[in-house]
Amino acid sequence: MGNLRKKGITFLKILFSIVLLYFVFTKIQFNEVWKIFKGSDFTYLFAALLFFVISKVFSALRLNLYIHQIKIFLTQLSNIKLYLLGMFYNLFLPGGIGGDAYKGYVLKNKYEVKTRSVVSILILDRLNGLLLIFVISCILALFLNESSINSYKSLFGLAIALSILVFWVFNKRFFSFVYPVFWKSLGFSALVQLAQLVSVLFILKALGVEDNTVAYLFIFLISSIVSVLPLTIGGIGSREVVFYYGALWLTLDENTSVSISMLFFLITATVSLAGIVYHFKKPELKEIIT
Repeated sequence: MGNLRKKGITFLKILFSIVLLYFVFTKIQFNEVWKIFKGSDFTYLFAALLFFVISKVFSALRLNLYIHQIKIFLTQLSNIKLYLLGMFYNLFLPGGIGGDAYKGYVLKNKYEVKTRSVVSILILDRLNGLLLIFVISCILALFLNESSINSYKSLFGLAIALSILVFWVFNKRFFSFVYPVFWKSLGFSALVQLAQLVSVLFILKALGVEDNTVAYLFIFLISSIVSVLPLTIGGIGSREVVFYYGALWLTLDENTSVSISMLFFLITATVSLAGIVYHFKKPELKEIIT
């Protein structure tokens, strides 16, 4: 029964992704998107891929901070291999075990730690990343010249301070065992998002986009938040919808906006596919020798 329910949820996610993509493709000029793709500069796209890889290395390092707090002292290389395998499962095996769930399963069974501890660090790792996306989104919003948000700009600074304070209290009060790495983990989250923003900047350069850079970066961050919602497969469809409506809202070119989204997905898929190596040859997890 549980397996049938899981397959049903996966089917609905795939269907929803297809519906969203179909909706977006009926709203844009696909021929124009294809022209934009063909005219892109592959040197800049390679640079975008490189910075995406860097962002994922920082993300893996952040997760390993949390893993060390539950007394599992994985080497950085072992952790990166496990992280890459998780990326592969998230995107290419939607009907199987998810990337986070797989990492939790491996840690729980190999090192016999409490399930609550493993689940806690995986959730905190995600929340940490989302917090920095929100913070940087608020900062970028200050530079947008959009009438619908101009009157709220004075609240953005307060929103940033409150969000960090709430997360700090949340960590200190309920998850004191990871509190020692609170600020360091936030630092890694900042590096993750900055590297991904640089990746998007190179995508913009590849497409020859010189104007409205901040607006496109802002849309990208909002799409990153939306794509985390477990409604689609790997954010496919939901990210494109955000880029489409974001372009309409900020009076940008919809074809270019959706092209940015699709190129970023292709980069994500390319890097995630590398994890297939560890699907067939499971990574040997090694601990730091003290």
